[in-house]
Amino acid sequence: MAQKRGQRGASSSADDPEVVARVPLQAVLLADSFNLKFRPITLERPKVLLPLVNVPMIEYTLAWLDSVGVEEVFVFCCAHSQQVKQYLNQSEWTKPAARLSVTTIESHDAISAGDALRVIYEKSVIRGDFVLISGDTVSNMSLAQALHEHKERRKKDPLAIMTMVIKHSKPSNVTHQTRLGTDEVIMAFDPETKELLFYDDKADPSQRIISLDKILLADSPAFYMHNDKQDCYIDICSPEVLSLFMDNFDYQHLRRHFVKGLLVDDIMGYKIFTHEIHSSYAARIDNFRSYDTVSKDIMQSWTYPLVPNVRYFGCCSNMKLDRQGVFKALDVVQSRSAQIGAVTLIGSGSTIGDHSVISNSVIGQECNIGRNVSVHGCYIWNNVIIEDDCKLNHAIVCDGVHLRTGVVLEPGVILSFKVEVGQQITIPAYSKVSLLPQPSIQDSDEELEYADANSGVIESPSITSIISTRNAELNSDYSVTENSGLSEVGISGVGYIWCSYEGGNDEEWRHSVAPIPASKLAELSHDYYEDPDVSYQEVNSTPVSGELRPDSEITGDDDADGTDYGDSADFDKEVEATFQRALTGVNQENVILEINSLRLSCNKSHADCAGALFLSVIKLGLEAPHSSNGELYQNTAKEINRWKDILKHYLKSVDEEIEIILKFEEICLEIATEFSPLFSTILSSLYEKDILSEDAILSWASEKEGADESDKIFVKQSERFITWLKEASEEDDEDD
Repeated sequence: MAQKRGQRGASSSADDPEVVARVPLQAVLLADSFNLKFRPITLERPKVLLPLVNVPMIEYTLAWLDSVGVEEVFVFCCAHSQQVKQYLNQSEWTKPAARLSVTTIESHDAISAGDALRVIYEKSVIRGDFVLISGDTVSNMSLAQALHEHKERRKKDPLAIMTMVIKHSKPSNVTHQTRLGTDEVIMAFDPETKELLFYDDKADPSQRIISLDKILLADSPAFYMHNDKQDCYIDICSPEVLSLFMDNFDYQHLRRHFVKGLLVDDIMGYKIFTHEIHSSYAARIDNFRSYDTVSKDIMQSWTYPLVPNVRYFGCCSNMKLDRQGVFKALDVVQSRSAQIGAVTLIGSGSTIGDHSVISNSVIGQECNIGRNVSVHGCYIWNNVIIEDDCKLNHAIVCDGVHLRTGVVLEPGVILSFKVEVGQQITIPAYSKVSLLPQPSIQDSDEELEYADANSGVIESPSITSIISTRNAELNSDYSVTENSGLSEVGISGVGYIWCSYEGGNDEEWRHSVAPIPASKLAELSHDYYEDPDVSYQEVNSTPVSGELRPDSEITGDDDADGTDYGDSADFDKEVEATFQRALTGVNQENVILEINSLRLSCNKSHADCAGALFLSVIKLGLEAPHSSNGELYQNTAKEINRWKDILKHYLKSVDEEIEIILKFEEICLEIATEFSPLFSTILSSLYEKDILSEDAILSWASEKEGADESDKIFVKQSERFITWLKEASEEDDEDD
């Protein structure tokens, strides 16, 4: 990970002006996201204090800043500033023994990130290069290399004032979104210097042509243009960045105004550069979908050491990691008949009743879950009461919520603080419910997180008055129970159901915590494949993804055929994470749809999907208890038989079956060597279960005939089985 504090400054030269002046590495942390995407929750609590795997978001950001050598952090507070200040004052970060100096700067007039940086400038607290980050960012990257590159560029060119951290993240060709639920970003930068030349985060996905300024083409004869880069929103800035915000009050949004403004400003000549990370993790929680994605990444240890069972946060020190990625606090009370599925965390003091099933979810502290409750893909915060027979599917339930008997939460539901839902009521998909009525003013620029004190409210219907109507009229991809919404059944509940401003729920799926509905994926896939081909050979335009290097040879890290081999392991992990949901009872057809979406977004083949799925199945056999090769084989054969249908879905040809055999060789040699002595036995099992055909196995063996001896290990191990197949094939030919 990042360098330790004891190593700070060790690599700096003695004549570095900042070292001589003993200027500490500083950071500006924006504790306000300046948007409305987490409403109605953020009307009552600031986003940076919302729990992310039971830890406030700001803790992850501060922990990372501390780990990379930052010594002074200035936390800018605006919305709910008193809550942020109170939290920090009571945290470990402000204790005398803390290594990190945390200072809050408060303003009630700032309505944008630009305003925040102007306030920071007026305070005159920044004395050198600083890290700019928002308090909803999770990372484990080392900053040393990026910081070194930034300082070296500054020595040679004072106009190089900013370095942006980016990483590879190819958006889906169908949804034009990344796995974080953010829209694809179009970037262009010089392949040699990494200078950023073009940036557009609001590109219209329906337009396959990107128009470029002739000046850019003239000044930059060689540059790459990408739509497969994720902006991590971690910036290394020089002090000039703050003064530029003071000089131009039109700079409000960091990217849309400031970055794009500098790129088209040919007078001042300031430059922005990029630093791409590969194996490290960095992501900003921009919407509910990224909240879900980052939560899963944390529980699957992509963010290590920022994981629940590592003593990094005081509130998570009592977490124990069980099999299949299940985290449980030591004092959890769980009924013997209750089931806890994969990728799940249960917080301290929570109780789970008889025959309840929880999977792929995070349960907060002091939650009381009754009998026969089903919770899948949900985030239940603290002190929540869920009575018997409730069913929750991909929802967020905030602190203090009370769900009475038989409540159903359909996918995408958000229940804000202390909402009560009465007996047998179904809350329709994508509904947002709050004790606060919906404000009537929505800032179209999304630059204000909290409601204006003088703004009015919309006539928000209560749970009692709207449930029957919405359950009857909602055109959703999810079923609605017949008896939902009957106000005469028990207590109807307390809370207002917010409505969407434009288009109803048509676009809610884009940023929802729930998976994209199967029907929506099918619709988008149909539209994508039905679109006519568009010629990219237009004047002053270039393809959305690719490179533009006139009259020059292709060089760089990319393979000649354009294939990016660096993300194969990442793709395997993505497929495995999706496959884990099938373990918790999700319909296999939905899993196939999600894997198809991944395949399209990562530009992979059916064979790639089959290989990744096969690896996931093999791992299940390895994870099951075993004390001998015989038991390992039995475990693996059982899992192969269980998931053979989903495997066969991606094996449509002999070539794809051969790829599976090659993947199995790779697994035995590099990933899970325990399977090496079982290669021939498992190969035979795959044949018996009709997953691999005779032609595929014989073709694989034939292709190995001219290979080196080291590449024939498993062919020789399978020699008897291959001979038997050949003889059986010859007998069939004679019979014919």
